[in-house]
Amino acid sequence: MVRATLQCATEVAHFHEADSRAIVRSVDEALANVIRHAYKGQNGLPIEVTCRRLFSDPQKTNLSGLEIVLSDSGAPADPKKLCGRPLDEIRPGGLGLHFIKQSMDVVEFRRENGKNLLRMVKYLVPSKPEEKKSEKENRPCRLPLDLPKEG
Repeated sequence: MVRATLQCATEVAHFHEADSRAIVRSVDEALANVIRHAYKGQNGLPIEVTCRRLFSDPQKTNLSGLEIVLSDSGAPADPKKLCGRPLDEIRPGGLGLHFIKQSMDVVEFRRENGKNLLRMVKYLVPSKPEEKKSEKENRPCRLPLDLPKEG
């Protein structure tokens, strides 16, 4: 459900196909990390995904793009471990953070009110004339992910 929603959001925002795939893969990797690390592999625990379209202003102080925020109530992350493993270490796994940071323009993590918050932003490289924004487009879309527990 999240992949399809993000794919649709990137199309509506007019991202190039390669950027669209990178956004979807980044969020997919981030969700896997929440389940693996914050929730210690437990399925069925809530992760809130908020996706918001960003619009540029005439002065170009704000850029167009897409902002995705993941929120979970899992174990706090150790900031020292949020750098990923060295790239020259040849072994499987551990490159998700490198991929996310390479694919997204902004990657910010913080802990607030007992929740882990991961904010990712991808800015749009204009390929079409700027569209007029409507109030409806400015509202965030929240998807509570109460995944079923496997048993």
